[in-house]
Amino acid sequence: MAYSKILRRLREEKTNYKKRGTMLMGKREFITVTISNENTQVQILKPEMTGDKVVASAHSRYLLEKGWKGSRKSVPAAYLTGYIAGKKAIGKGSQGAILYTGTRKYTQRMAAALKGVIDAGLDVPANSETFPPDERINGEHLTVKNDISQIKSTIDSEVK
Repeated sequence: MAYSKILRRLREEKTNYKKRGTMLMGKREFITVTISNENTQVQILKPEMTGDKVVASAHSRYLLEKGWKGSRKSVPAAYLTGYIAGKKAIGKGSQGAILYTGTRKYTQRMAAALKGVIDAGLDVPANSETFPPDERINGEHLTVKNDISQIKSTIDSEVK
């Protein structure tokens, strides 16, 4: 019986090589959404032969500077973090991207971040039926209220 080596990242369930190979064949920039216990991070990356290069990145800690009072991993925070990343990517010349989920499943917070990127002006193929309702994106379900439109306007004025 021959020994077959299993790749480390496949063994650790960190990389789905079939999905990644399909994504790389498209030769488009891609979006990753990472949601941890406290924060949300959205990155727009460009695949290159030497490795993936970060075109634009946004972290939910940036929302604290804009007066954010609630959780940084909620649906509205994910939306605004995606919006910031989308604005930064457009400022650096990006026009379109695709969502790459990797081994993670598509969640409501991931969908909210994707909607933020799309609302920023980046062309991303997505079905609008998968996005959370506007009431959830605006944070009407939360006890701590934040003015999403005011934070968006300050982001628009600062991020170019």
